[in-house]
Amino acid sequence: MSAASQQAGEARPAAQVEEAVPRAFPRRLPVPERRHLVRRGKTIARVASRHLTPLVLRQLRQARHGALPASSLGPPLRRTFEDLGGTFMKFGQLIASSPGIFGSDLSDEFRSCLDTGPAVPFDQVRRAVEADLGMALTDAYAELDPIPIGRASIAVVHRARLHDGREVAVKVLRPGIERVVATDLDLLQPLLDLVARQTGDQTAGSLLQMFDGFREQIGEELDLRNEARAMTHFRRLLGEVGLTSVVVPEVVHDLSGPNVMTMELLHGVPIDDLVRAADYGVDPAPLVAEMVEAFFLMTVRWGAFHGDVHAGNLLLLPDGRLGVLDWGIVGRLDPSTHRFFIRLLQAALGDERAWDDVTAHLVATYGPALQHGLGLDDAQLTAFVRQLIEPILLRPFGQVSLGELLTAPQARIAEARGLEAKSRSITSVAARIRAQRKIRRMAEAHGGVASDFDRGTFLLGKQLMYFERYGKLFLADTPLLHDRAFFEKLLAGVDQLPAA
Repeated sequence: MSAASQQAGEARPAAQVEEAVPRAFPRRLPVPERRHLVRRGKTIARVASRHLTPLVLRQLRQARHGALPASSLGPPLRRTFEDLGGTFMKFGQLIASSPGIFGSDLSDEFRSCLDTGPAVPFDQVRRAVEADLGMALTDAYAELDPIPIGRASIAVVHRARLHDGREVAVKVLRPGIERVVATDLDLLQPLLDLVARQTGDQTAGSLLQMFDGFREQIGEELDLRNEARAMTHFRRLLGEVGLTSVVVPEVVHDLSGPNVMTMELLHGVPIDDLVRAADYGVDPAPLVAEMVEAFFLMTVRWGAFHGDVHAGNLLLLPDGRLGVLDWGIVGRLDPSTHRFFIRLLQAALGDERAWDDVTAHLVATYGPALQHGLGLDDAQLTAFVRQLIEPILLRPFGQVSLGELLTAPQARIAEARGLEAKSRSITSVAARIRAQRKIRRMAEAHGGVASDFDRGTFLLGKQLMYFERYGKLFLADTPLLHDRAFFEKLLAGVDQLPAA
């Protein structure tokens, strides 16, 4: 039995959930000046044109022979995202970690976005570290390698050695990243908002959700003190429940600040690097299963979880443990969403009444849009929700497709109106767009879109996309809720559900 299983039943009452969530004080994003918007807009247009124009020309030349294969879009789109950095790299990371949604070819192409952002000149890194710590670089570190070991979307990471000999990793925010991100959001969110409002398309709506959540989360990520608190907090929680196979690096708080964080250096390889992982002689499958159980344990007991568990943030260590990095995004469920999550798990484990509660919560959140759009009464809607969600939780990973989960509501909306869900004719597409647009506007009017529930479940869903990928790699014959005894013990330990 895993440590997570042993500790599953020792859940805290809901009244203690809030105090178990690490504090966060987001940094306010600047309001971009018009000149910055114009300049960034020109940069986006120039970079996209350089990488994508050849593909467009190829398509025009062979228009008579049909569309180019979807795989043709991957390389130029990935190069565009990498050159633009910032927000675009965040999108690239999502694509890289979600083959169930975007397809294996595109996800594999974007794998480099997990750890390869634009370089930052070392002089800028030096100035940022010295300004943040208030001391000379040589006073802070005995050595600091000018070549970064990590180049992510908003920060770079350098290897260093402290004066006491400890090896550490030094995370430094990219200079000016606040303005870049704020400008990207102000340029792209209105476009996505327009597409989502006018079409009601599920994919556009999901991307808009990501932007909405990203605007809120990025403020936390841009002050590394939030991440330092989260790492210290979850490191302590893992120690309390005895999850020794999952490791959170120790933060050196004396050498950390808003723009710089010094932490224990973990040596390992990304969990999905199967070639290098094989050299360790460690089977990643039990570690992945343990990590998934740890995620559920944290979320059920405390309503908080690591909000970005893509492969670049999971390291297989030589000693057989799993290192969990980059705690810049921490999911925090409000009491109502926390209760919904618990009832959803209870429903999947056989509590028939819980399915009614799950559906009632969805209707209360989004209003009449759900039943109107899907053309279902209460009982039929409950059956539809169950049909969508239950297989994701109970079927083996190898049989799970989140892509089908996302497209099923649109297909049902089309069916309810006698429309062809897959027809590409102009008439059919226009009819589907009108129906989807009406439903989205109804949900917005009721307050469900961009609500705490909307954001919380989207962030949970994003982690589920990552789990799907790991599951297909290592646990193809294993369901997400495979350890029934663990989940029953965990849920039985919830002696008071969060108030709705």
